[in-house]
Amino acid sequence: MSKCVLIVDDEEDVRAIAQMGLEMSASWNVISASSGQEALILAANNQPDVILLDMMMPDMDGRATLQQLKGNPVTRHIPVIIVTAKVQQLDQESFAKLDIAAVFVKPFRPLKLADQISAVLGSMDVE
Repeated sequence: MSKCVLIVDDEEDVRAIAQMGLEMSASWNVISASSGQEALILAANNQPDVILLDMMMPDMDGRATLQQLKGNPVTRHIPVIIVTAKVQQLDQESFAKLDIAAVFVKPFRPLKLADQISAVLGSMDVE
């Protein structure tokens, strides 16, 4: 079954590369947002299977966006995968407190992205 993925990243080229990888390797439906605020609206309206969320964004960063997503009953159930280039700065304990499915490190391999997301979602189904 084709999945719907919401990609949230303020960098257009990152969104384009991720979208191309997911569409080419898995024929998934991809929607994208360039800001946290846009992501909240798209997530509520489209109910994607998973959200790829960039941590470093202007205005509303990934953490603030995640808190809003998890605070909304309409979007709370959607698995969120954090995408970041600065993994060494991330405090694993603070991430454990956040309700996230996984952390992917940039740069990611676009054609492997669908497999990585499927693996994360598959492991969640088992629990």
